[in-house]
Amino acid sequence: MTAEATDTLADRAWEAAAAVPDPEVPCVTVADLGILRWVRMEDDVAVAGVTPTYSGCPAVLAIELAIEAALRSAGFEARIERLMSPAWTTDWITTEGREKLRAYGIAPPVSGQGKGALFAAPEVACPRCGAADTERLSEFGSTACKAHYRCRACGEPFDYFKCI
Repeated sequence: MTAEATDTLADRAWEAAAAVPDPEVPCVTVADLGILRWVRMEDDVAVAGVTPTYSGCPAVLAIELAIEAALRSAGFEARIERLMSPAWTTDWITTEGREKLRAYGIAPPVSGQGKGALFAAPEVACPRCGAADTERLSEFGSTACKAHYRCRACGEPFDYFKCI
């Protein structure tokens, strides 16, 4: 197989894997979150490197199985490699992923705020009205990676995707 054919197969495999939605936050894909690190061809097998958002993420196996199923549905033999290092960070979320979170009603992580200080409350803008006058109601929202906030301007509650 030529290098060009391998690149084309790898591109097709990437497209299949990258389209997999996150099971906990279905408005974003695994590529949007940056947890799909790479897809490459090894002989006739599409191998996907996946970094969990954190080691205890309850969705990690579901994500890996969904990526494997997507690759198989696209006609590939598939293997997943779980990559624990370097550790995932919210800095890996793409610009498009951040906008998808906001449109879905989840405030995206605020870069540079909250890292290294688990219970530090960052300044979070409301994803619905954009107001900065918000308050944290709970350190944990609908999943462990989110905190629960309320906007004082529009009164709406919302989740904030914590900065890691």
